[in-house]
Amino acid sequence: MMLNKMIKGLVHKAGFELHRLSPATNPAFQLLKGLEHLGVNLVFDIGANTGQFSSGLRSVGYKGQLISFEPLPDAYQALTAAAAHDPLWQVHPQSALGDVDGEIEINISGNSVSSSILPMLSAHSMAAAGSAYVDKIKVPIAQLDFVAGEYLKRAEKYFIKIDTQGFEWEVLNGARETLANAQGVLCELSLVPLYEGQRLWVDVMERLESEGFTLWAIQKGFTDPRNGRTLQVDAIFFRLPD
Repeated sequence: MMLNKMIKGLVHKAGFELHRLSPATNPAFQLLKGLEHLGVNLVFDIGANTGQFSSGLRSVGYKGQLISFEPLPDAYQALTAAAAHDPLWQVHPQSALGDVDGEIEINISGNSVSSSILPMLSAHSMAAAGSAYVDKIKVPIAQLDFVAGEYLKRAEKYFIKIDTQGFEWEVLNGARETLANAQGVLCELSLVPLYEGQRLWVDVMERLESEGFTLWAIQKGFTDPRNGRTLQVDAIFFRLPD
């Protein structure tokens, strides 16, 4: 007990709080408990950036396969470095995912994580300093239905995470066959328009529910620091047993 108090005291002096790992306090751990509940052993990480999502899952104890997709060159380089020493974490050749195959132009934001194929609206750039676009490049693009097969050679139970900054609908359009057998989806949902032409939360939720998924959890996402308004959330959907 004395040792615990000493550790807590040191942590408090450093300006942090120490909490027991719990689904109520840790979003990655909350997702992990759902994945374990359904026996998921493979996760597609679409819009991986530098590997934050996959690294977070690993840190809370996920031991299955990870397949990451990322189109931006600098982020892709960091992603491959993050996965290099993890034999169960594969990085797909640099590519965006959507509803076409070929090449597409992507806008690069100043903070990298806000980069999108879609034009950014002022509601986003005004709420996130440094998120405005600074460049654009052409990158390969593919449909998940055409590339998932090389990773699904056995009877894996798999989950799909989509964080593509407004391009989620197009990713879903290119993943119809893969979605049909997925155990679940984590999808970033925008509550207000942040990118030109994007589908908002109601459309995405209705679509996933119509395809047999049930909303499992909503996790905190992007909040406008100027007024406290929630702009984006992460929603977890699972295909629950009958």
